[in-house]
Amino acid sequence: MAKAQDFTAMFKDVMGTFPVDTKALEDAFKNQATLSEKLSGVALTAAEKSAEISNKWTKDTLAKLSEMSKAKAEPADYAKAMTDFASANAEVAAENMAAFAEVAKKVQMETVELMLAAGKTMQEDATKVVKKAADDVTAATQKATAAAK
Repeated sequence: MAKAQDFTAMFKDVMGTFPVDTKALEDAFKNQATLSEKLSGVALTAAEKSAEISNKWTKDTLAKLSEMSKAKAEPADYAKAMTDFASANAEVAAENMAAFAEVAKKVQMETVELMLAAGKTMQEDATKVVKKAADDVTAATQKATAAAK
């Protein structure tokens, strides 16, 4: 009778011959975690600055509304108060939109810098891993060849 081939043992032997570098995986995980931490820091700083801008804008608007809602002596004063409010509000809106644009620009620049640095680090790490893997495979192949002789 034909004996069934034990593929489990064969795969175990093959996998044992080619070692896996878990340190490279650990380093990649640590690098990814560090990058995520830095990107989160950029996002949280931007959110904080955006909240500060929004808060200031709201306070300014409420102060102007308070001034506009005061009783006036002449009907024409109400129209003037509305016109002043609208013009001041448009000016403040432009200032605040520029402030939001500055926050967005800063986030974009910091993100690009982080991604470029991460890309450089990943390229260096990948080069090291590929070199080590090639050396390991060469050594394992030579060992397997020597054992087969």
